[in-house]
Amino acid sequence: MFFLGVSDHVMIAHSFSDPFFGPATRMHGATYTVDVEIHAKALGPHHVIMDIGALRDALRRALDTLDYQNLDEHPAFPGRTSTTERVAEHVAGLLAETIAKLPVDEAPLPGASLRVLVRESPTAYAGFERAL
Repeated sequence: MFFLGVSDHVMIAHSFSDPFFGPATRMHGATYTVDVEIHAKALGPHHVIMDIGALRDALRRALDTLDYQNLDEHPAFPGRTSTTERVAEHVAGLLAETIAKLPVDEAPLPGASLRVLVRESPTAYAGFERAL
């Protein structure tokens, strides 16, 4: 299995409505490091999974929709549900949409998968995986 990865970061503000989250129900900021990997059983016609620069650019565009935003007001997270897992799922969806629009010879081969890992600290993270 081959894999290709890129990383970037995003700065957000948010709070949670569920009392389960204790002090995090109050507004707070976070700087998330976001790691993205595409896993594929085979390489494409250019002997890569896809162009690493194209993946890096796609990640930046996805993160630009969140950067310096209050996620309590973001339509992707109704009811103040912007948990780390939900942020990873949202980014994965945006990336999958972008990758699906690539020309066939630039896209990962059928059967590839996408993994998004969102680190909220050096020791805590959550993620989301999906097929492409």
